[in-house]
Amino acid sequence: MPRPDDSSSLTALVDCNNFYVSCERVFQPRLENRPVVVLSNNDGCVIARSNEAKALGIAMGAPAFKMKADFRRYGVRVFSSNYTLYADMSDRVMSVLGMLTPDLEIYSQDEAFLCLTGKSSPALEAQARQIRAVVRQWTGIPVSVGLASTKTLAKAANKIAKKNPETRGVVCIDNATDLDGLLQTIPVADIWGIGRQYTKMLHHYGIHTAGALVRMPESWIRKRMTINGVRMVRELTGRPCLALNTAPAPAKSLIRSRSFGRLVTDRNDLEQAVSVHTHRAAEKLRQSGQVAHCLHVFLQTDRFRPLPQYMACEFLRLCPPSNSTPAMLTAALKVLRHIYRPGYGYKKAGVMLSGLTDAQHRQTCIEEHLVTDRRADEQLMTTLDRINERFGRDVLYFAASGRDHAWEMQRRHTSPAFTSRWQDLPLARAG
Repeated sequence: MPRPDDSSSLTALVDCNNFYVSCERVFQPRLENRPVVVLSNNDGCVIARSNEAKALGIAMGAPAFKMKADFRRYGVRVFSSNYTLYADMSDRVMSVLGMLTPDLEIYSQDEAFLCLTGKSSPALEAQARQIRAVVRQWTGIPVSVGLASTKTLAKAANKIAKKNPETRGVVCIDNATDLDGLLQTIPVADIWGIGRQYTKMLHHYGIHTAGALVRMPESWIRKRMTINGVRMVRELTGRPCLALNTAPAPAKSLIRSRSFGRLVTDRNDLEQAVSVHTHRAAEKLRQSGQVAHCLHVFLQTDRFRPLPQYMACEFLRLCPPSNSTPAMLTAALKVLRHIYRPGYGYKKAGVMLSGLTDAQHRQTCIEEHLVTDRRADEQLMTTLDRINERFGRDVLYFAASGRDHAWEMQRRHTSPAFTSRWQDLPLARAG
């Protein structure tokens, strides 16, 4: 690994600690030092745990209905997923990181890669600790930071920082690190890019640590793990192969769906659900400045129940390509009415938009002259989005979406939308 000099730089991975739980704690300080879990859609299983909940042995993915007695016994606070809150808090964290460094790659909702430049490794580590402190002060979210010469090593450093309190949230792997010794302590299952199947295969060959993996011939790795495995192993030895992607390519598709809180049999309820998903998808498409060429609608029953099963998905080409909610609603309901079959209990429905392109450079089609006034439609959508953004989501909505959504997923333990709904703003009392 090259020794840092006056123009040295390291890759940093900033990862929010127990992100969903941390979001709940920001506005409810009484949850600090208490076991907290967050549940998946329909309050199905555990998808986030505080360190205190982990210490109790509560497993990730544990079915909530089987854990009720343990939750009561240990005083575990249980929350339904509050995706609106989590998305907003994620935006705040990423905005802070963007202000602190121009070289930012948002990797996921709670992770980002940064490029830090300084005169020495200690200076870079100090910079990482400052970033950690600023994010905590400005957003309330605790983060861990891993520093290294490559993304894969930064991921490993971050995991070490999370697991070891004595690191105080920051670990730097630099030229002073005994890299060979460190790799011997990292299980292959913990390496970024290695999933269950690769772990099983590597264990079959007696490879249990990152140190054992990097000693294998490159030809062996390429044969069994493709070129991506070769890049990963090179990164583990300190040779950068994955550049920071500060301008990710636009998405090519967009999916909106949710499981229902109960089995749905009525077509009107399905039309409401598909309309809501279509409206949300179109709204997101306009935010990204894109249009869609195709709209897909899908339905499925609950495969885990001993009931008649049915699954269907069809699409309709949008001509011209569009991000207009009325045009998409017309297409979505047309497809839904074609694939709907009575006599089934549906568990899930949704829409997918594909063939996404830049709205300013979209390809027209021969039928476009039949469309009424495209400019008027664009102005209508802009007005709709601005009103809903200013006064609250769904202040204006389409009648097809309805208001009484009895089909919505169960969320019995949802916290308030502290940052995005006026009536849920937290109150501060003095004296």
